[in-house]
Amino acid sequence: MKTIRLFASFSSVAVLLTLALFLSDVSVKAAPEVINLPDHTVEKDEAQTIQVALLLDTSNSMDGLIEQAKSQLWSILIALSQTRKSNAAPNLEIALYEYGNDGLPASSGHVRQVLSFTQDMDEVSAALFKLTTNGGEEYCGTVIQKALKQLEWTKHPDAVRLVFIAGNEGFDQGKIPYASPCANAKERDIIINTIFCGECQQGISMYWKDGATLTNGHYNCMNHNQATTYIETPYDKELQLLNDSLNQTYVPFGDLGNTKRKLQIEQDQNASKYGKANAANRAAFKATSNYNNASWDLVDAVNENEAILEESEALPESISSLSIEERKAKIKSLETQRSLVNASIQDISKKRQEYIAEQKTKNQLSKETDLEASILKAIQAQAAKKGFKTN
Repeated sequence: MKTIRLFASFSSVAVLLTLALFLSDVSVKAAPEVINLPDHTVEKDEAQTIQVALLLDTSNSMDGLIEQAKSQLWSILIALSQTRKSNAAPNLEIALYEYGNDGLPASSGHVRQVLSFTQDMDEVSAALFKLTTNGGEEYCGTVIQKALKQLEWTKHPDAVRLVFIAGNEGFDQGKIPYASPCANAKERDIIINTIFCGECQQGISMYWKDGATLTNGHYNCMNHNQATTYIETPYDKELQLLNDSLNQTYVPFGDLGNTKRKLQIEQDQNASKYGKANAANRAAFKATSNYNNASWDLVDAVNENEAILEESEALPESISSLSIEERKAKIKSLETQRSLVNASIQDISKKRQEYIAEQKTKNQLSKETDLEASILKAIQAQAAKKGFKTN
């Protein structure tokens, strides 16, 4: 991980103490009334975009698959955020579908779009934690076709467009032959990667490998009932403290403020359900440029467009009561503190990853048969063809 060296002598404790001084008088209450804000989003470079659509089987036997998706999300996102093209981080967009669940209408082919493409990874985490399994019919051709038609895929030739579909029934089931949407995907430079939850040869005989081959995608098999294992490190507790400090630099505002702030804390708690090591993974991702909350956090919003500070009715009282210059100074101080905390998280996370790598080598640990390995192996190879390199 590329470390941003903003300071050399600050310890984590010093950062925490400094934060307390800066943040002691900052209220994070959002305005209670509904405010329609202008769009302050900075236009993204689509050549830097990596779009990933996850199509997950939520039929009865797939509880293990969903558990792996929930428990491995942040380690997957960390790896993706570390890729670089022209020394710049990628624009990550994730979409989520579920299929094969009897709780979904038969008229939809037992398919549901859970999330369209989003850069809000808190939303992705929340959506995964809400998924439940139920016996059903798994129609791979149907869910692939819906993902191709419903999602807003970028057309930039240098962008990476990927589909990952995971399940354990015949790939050829349903009214829509999988070859048709796969052919459409190939025409649009969208790669279909297939992950069979079971024995590899069985997946091949059930056409999962063929589904990937049609778009030059990657076929893998995985043990979906394998529990995610973590390597705890001496750095996990310190990262948790820094994550708590990082949270204090957020200032909710506007329509989404309170709701998104609550969602942020809930996803911290969800990550912690899988232990300190997974919580450390989430903290590490939150310190990257891919964790941006300009839609509801005043610090990120001002960084994109300072004019938001002039819209008093959208601001929390602790900020709106100040003059424009005082508002700028307050937000600048919070931005500085966030940069310090992020730098500390990145520095410690680098040491943590080195420790984990040493333990894996020492204990000969491998995760070639889980969801994370399946996704990252494919993404890293396919993104490299578009100029992205893994740090």
